Amino acid sequence: MSENKLLRMDNVGIMVDDLKAMIAFFLELGLELEGETTVEGAWVDRIIGLTDAKCDIAMLRTPDGHSRIELSRFHRPKAIRSDEKAPVNTLGLRRLMFAVTDIDDVIVRLKRHGAELIGEVVNYEDIYRLCYLRGPEGIMIALAEQLGQKTVADILENAR
Repeated sequence: MSENKLLRMDNVGIMVDDLKAMIAFFLELGLELEGETTVEGAWVDRIIGLTDAKCDIAMLRTPDGHSRIELSRFHRPKAIRSDEKAPVNTLGLRRLMFAVTDIDDVIVRLKRHGAELIGEVVNYEDIYRLCYLRGPEGIMIALAEQLGQKTVADILENAR
C-alpha cells in the first residue's frame, strides 16, 4: 500500500477588488511577481463551483521561493464584500505573517500603500518585534522582526 502524504502548502488565495493596488502593496512588502493571467471557461466553472466566471490572477512569491500568494479579481460573477474591519478574533482566515529584517522601515513603506497599524509594535521577550497591519481592502498582515538567535521554538521546547 502506498503512503499518501502532504508535499507542501502551494499558495494562499486572496480575493481583491483593486488587483493593481494589491500587487503594489505586496511588491512593497518584498514579494516578487511571478506572473499574471486571466482565467475563464468551463474548466474554471467546474473547479470553483460558479457559472460563467472570469477572473484575473496575479501570483506572487516570497524571496525564498517557499510561499506564494494568489491574488484574484473577479469580473464575473461580482465579488461579495465582507467586513473589511473585522477584528483579529473573527473566525476564519484572519492574517498572513511575514518575517522581515527591519519592521519600522516596512511599516513606513506599507503606510504609503494605505496600510494602518492595528495596535502597536511590541517586543516579545527580546525574541521578536511584532505588529499587525491592515492593508488595502482590509487585508490583515503581521510582521515579525527576529531580535536574536533565540526563537519561539526554543521557548516551547524549554516549557516541556
